[in-house]
Amino acid sequence: MVLQHDKLITSIDWAPTTNRIVTCSQDRNAYVWTQVPDPLQGNALIWKPTLVLLRINRAATAVRWSPKEDKFAVASGARAIAICSFDADNDWWVSKQLKKPIRSTVLSIDWHPNNVLLAAGSADFKARVFSAYIKDVDKKPSPTVWGEKLPFNTVCGEYSSSTGGWVHAVGFSPSGDVLAFASHDSSITVVYPGPTPTIISLKQNTLPYLSLSWVSEDTLIAAGHDCQPVIFSHAGDENSWRLIGSMDDGATAGSTSSQIRSPRPGVAGGPGRLNTEAFNRFKLADSRGGSTPGGLASPQVLTAQSTGSSSPIGSTFGGSISEMMTVCQNPITSVRPYEWAEDGSVAKVSSSSVDGKLVIWNVDFAAAAANGAAAAGGLASKFGGLRVR
Repeated sequence: MVLQHDKLITSIDWAPTTNRIVTCSQDRNAYVWTQVPDPLQGNALIWKPTLVLLRINRAATAVRWSPKEDKFAVASGARAIAICSFDADNDWWVSKQLKKPIRSTVLSIDWHPNNVLLAAGSADFKARVFSAYIKDVDKKPSPTVWGEKLPFNTVCGEYSSSTGGWVHAVGFSPSGDVLAFASHDSSITVVYPGPTPTIISLKQNTLPYLSLSWVSEDTLIAAGHDCQPVIFSHAGDENSWRLIGSMDDGATAGSTSSQIRSPRPGVAGGPGRLNTEAFNRFKLADSRGGSTPGGLASPQVLTAQSTGSSSPIGSTFGGSISEMMTVCQNPITSVRPYEWAEDGSVAKVSSSSVDGKLVIWNVDFAAAAANGAAAAGGLASKFGGLRVR
């Protein structure tokens, strides 16, 4: 399906209503894939690519369909965002570019529910809200808290975290009235726009977050280099935002250690990613000049034969597994809504990580934890070493 690209595919997004897929790549191209009958085999279906004219001279970094699925946005390293719509006369997708005042690579994008506004986070330490209104595609938008007159490339807001850092993730709340973004300074920033905007910055003592997803108007989930999704919420007052805890209870990590505990941020012992014997080994070498803690043997990679896993998951030091006390053993790069409840709220979220794991998390567990209730479980299902062919 993806033979059209000749370099690394950086992002992919699916439009569930129209059943179309869009991909973008470091080759500076994007394609929209539509399922059509195979001309060689009448009873089979194939994915047909349609070219997108991006007009960028640097790699594409992220792509997202708009809520109505009639256009999509492609972020890039060309300090621009391509807003793409379909040209029926020529049977291809054309683009208009959002440029000013972007000063560096755009790393993340997210659409407002009104199909017009677009949030973008970039490597110039800024999160911005743009108008992506296209006259021939969009109806005149209703006034929002972000503004009333919204011609193309209007900057409706520009924000940065308290100490700066690349903006890895941005996201509108379900109503579109609140913006959240995650920065490389290990902070989550929540913005309430208006004549005098309210900006809440939640600085954490963990590793940076790479992705976030709203599950309700007062709760969001973030994940990243700490290898575990965490919950942020507030109790009615917009100034009461706080970190609730980790969705990963630690007991499902598969470690054979008898000292499994919940790797929740803020708990003594620090981030779960640092609670490994491999880290302690390097720490010992730095502080005491030793090569192995207590004369332990050289590390051995665990394979599927010894662990039952389809891929190596850790190393051993004298028989002790250095696997982290989290389900995911590598950074989580994406958190997305997976399933919705009958009332329209997010019931489950999915996470994907560098170790190849796709995990479905039950948001009911997150809601219970936010309310201070005792909740067991939280992991709806887990797929280790997922392969798509």
